[in-house]
Amino acid sequence: MNLNLPDDLQFNKYYQKHLKCLKLQGLRPKTIDAYSRAIRRIANYFGCRIDNLSSDQLLDYFNDLLDARSWSAVKLDLYGLKFFYTHVLNKTWDDIPLVKPPKTTRIPDILSVKQVSQLVDATSKLSYKVFFFTIYSMGLRLGEGIRLTVGDIDSDNMRVHIRNAKSNKDRLVPLPEKTLIVLRRFWKLHRHPRFIFPNRKRGLRNAHLVDRPLEMGGIQTAMRAVVKQMAIKKNFMPFLEAQLCHASAGGWG
Repeated sequence: MNLNLPDDLQFNKYYQKHLKCLKLQGLRPKTIDAYSRAIRRIANYFGCRIDNLSSDQLLDYFNDLLDARSWSAVKLDLYGLKFFYTHVLNKTWDDIPLVKPPKTTRIPDILSVKQVSQLVDATSKLSYKVFFFTIYSMGLRLGEGIRLTVGDIDSDNMRVHIRNAKSNKDRLVPLPEKTLIVLRRFWKLHRHPRFIFPNRKRGLRNAHLVDRPLEMGGIQTAMRAVVKQMAIKKNFMPFLEAQLCHASAGGWG
């Protein structure tokens, strides 16, 4: 499906209002992108006439979509269309019983504390080594670790302020003493005024000059390389990249 913005005056008015509503609802950039992409995809499918779709039309659309995409795409398009009807068209949205993704339960493989320790030791780049140690010792998501700032570290109360976590909520997590020691030593090498993990493009000695933190892609690439080197067979990468890490901080003592 072509996801370019359709050349239709009425639809484009709706679409611009859709973008404004998404922004004003305080949704995350990824959600805004997904919902706006959904409306473009639906508009292309129906020739831009999406303001009064029937159940049969929606049945055809989501059936064709599932043939080409995953259930994740189906759900996002459904949620995006619901948002469009509710906030842009100001119409009452009736849930569509015909779209019901199958329930699945996946239990990811978890690394033992010993394996995590080996993984950190096998990481050659210091920035990544400290980063991996930090997120495992405090049970952080990848993005939460990347966004850590100097001001988030509360050494007086031995806790860390995690901002904009899941569902845009903040939370406080315990700060292990060993993690604090490691972070302090690491910070003394780069002394960035804001980021705990500054971008590596200038090296640690000049890291205080960069204006952004480590990049997600670089971290994931480094992790995959170490996992391959260690010949770890467990399928834990999706868990590391998207979910809470369950290694116990106490095991690092």
